Amino acid sequence: MGKIKKIHLVIGSGTLLVAAFLFHQLGLLVLQEVMLLTATGIAGWSIAKKAIQSIMMKSFSIELLVTIAVVGAILIGEYVESAVVTFLFLFGAYLELRSLEKTRNSLKSLVDMAPQIATVVRGGKSLILPIEEVLVGDRILLQSGTKVAVDGRVISGHGFMNEATITGESVPVVKKVDDHVFSGTVVDNGYMEVIAEKVGEDTTFSKIIELVEEAQEAKARTQKFIEKFANLYTPGILMMSILVFLITRNIELTLTFLVIACPGALVISAPVSLVSGIGNGAKKGILMKGGEVIESLAKVDVVVFDKTGTLTAGKPTVTSITSYNMDKMAFLQLAAEAEQISEHHLGKTIVKEAEARGISLVNKPGQFTVEKGHGIVTKFHQRFVILGNKKLIEKHNIELSHSQKLEIEKQELLGNTVVIVAVDGHVEGHISIADQVRHEAVEAIQQLKELGIKKTLILTGDNKYTAEKVAKQLGIDHVYAEMLPEEKVAHIKQLQEAGYRVAMVGDGINDTPALAMADLGIAMGAAGTDIAIETADVVLMSDNLQRIGYGYALAKAAIRNMKQNMALAVGTVVLLLLGVLYGKIFLSAGMLIHEISVLVVILNAIRLLQFGRKVNGTYGRVKTSLQSSW
Repeated sequence: MGKIKKIHLVIGSGTLLVAAFLFHQLGLLVLQEVMLLTATGIAGWSIAKKAIQSIMMKSFSIELLVTIAVVGAILIGEYVESAVVTFLFLFGAYLELRSLEKTRNSLKSLVDMAPQIATVVRGGKSLILPIEEVLVGDRILLQSGTKVAVDGRVISGHGFMNEATITGESVPVVKKVDDHVFSGTVVDNGYMEVIAEKVGEDTTFSKIIELVEEAQEAKARTQKFIEKFANLYTPGILMMSILVFLITRNIELTLTFLVIACPGALVISAPVSLVSGIGNGAKKGILMKGGEVIESLAKVDVVVFDKTGTLTAGKPTVTSITSYNMDKMAFLQLAAEAEQISEHHLGKTIVKEAEARGISLVNKPGQFTVEKGHGIVTKFHQRFVILGNKKLIEKHNIELSHSQKLEIEKQELLGNTVVIVAVDGHVEGHISIADQVRHEAVEAIQQLKELGIKKTLILTGDNKYTAEKVAKQLGIDHVYAEMLPEEKVAHIKQLQEAGYRVAMVGDGINDTPALAMADLGIAMGAAGTDIAIETADVVLMSDNLQRIGYGYALAKAAIRNMKQNMALAVGTVVLLLLGVLYGKIFLSAGMLIHEISVLVVILNAIRLLQFGRKVNGTYGRVKTSLQSSW
């Protein structure tokens, strides 16, 4: 039943109740009864319809309890009770629908923000096209105030982008040539031309909407338990009502007991809290894939980090190039051409360095193997080329001289990651690369500890010197370096066997197994690979590590809110039933209190949409806000 139709039924039955009251005052009792029965029929039909549908599906619903009670009230001539109960139930359902819509406003606002048109250059002409007609490879024009319709790369111009729809950050970001822009963001100021790389449902913005839709439909363990409980609870209440009647022989008391026992507030207590939490997170650039994810996040007590691209900015730069036998430019060209097939930050950095020096990368490897956590092995130019760390070189029985080992160790002690290049079984040189620690990382780690995280760890394939340097800067408890992806998985498994609830934070393909093994996988969305984002349970669209603390605090608040709702729902039913049995609560009054409890549960959940508004700066005081607000 649509919202408009339901409100019409509410207005109609309410009007008839008012008319019945007026006829009662005028002493027109027959007309009064006609109005009451008609009001019961109008409001009760939709309730009875749902009760019949639930029986056909071999389920027991709240509507079934109300329908039985209303039919019983009519049979014993309690027309006032039947009309008031059906009106209150229908009115409560309408208010519940309207209130629940507020908890889903985050998704609606996202959908409303979706771009509808784009200015495309084709055949030398500027055309305004609907987004359905935009193709990969199209040249898109972006001016001040334009909403971006594609994911793409800037090929000319520059400007300031508001990326709040993607990252939750309202501060404009500078975009220049070779930077990427995302669908759903807005040009604050400037002019750019962009090549479309992803269009339609493949864009980041469309995927966000899809993820939030799926998350709001996914059910948490608590929610599933409540639904199973409700299916057992309804027949149980029917049996207890029969028992009450057999003991008291009071049909009115029995019907009152039946209606008051409806667990309406309990059934919605979990989903409204979880949907509100998901909506709040989505607005802040934290995509949590369902209620079960929120429950898992709230229980985490150990956070494991990958290093490169996660704790570091993921924008490494080449600090030195050492070539033993080849010309340095020829050496860099060889390494860059081999790394063109790499998805790793280090490989991309070598390619960018070569391009920045004007080196033309003509050849691409035809045969290659990616050694996860180590590097790549490839064959091109009739040469066998290996690029990676010391473990990969040793695995292929290639020896480093004593002086080469000292040079590499010196670079590592300086905090560099060293990519060794070997050609046809001999080391030709190495490239040193450094990456800066994320500016917010120190505060993010401290924030997690304040919120109750027991341990923080780094699991990385990088060398131990660089990893230890990063850990010392950030105050991370434990470091495990030079690890393969399978070793990361094994270490996470050890933590789980020790009784810890582990969250893994990563961004690359080699992090995917660990993200899947952890109790909770968190992917750095903007810089992360598609497979890491797909595997993870939580995606941070802003790549801001402080979002982890915000999400953790939000998850705890959502679970606390859900428990408050469950306690309120159960407590209300228990108190009402005691009131009924002691003759203090009657049918219509009990039903009114019951519907009020449903609305209180919803309103309490809606408070989650306001969570975080009192937090200072970039969520640096999440704990204070959490304690003061919740």
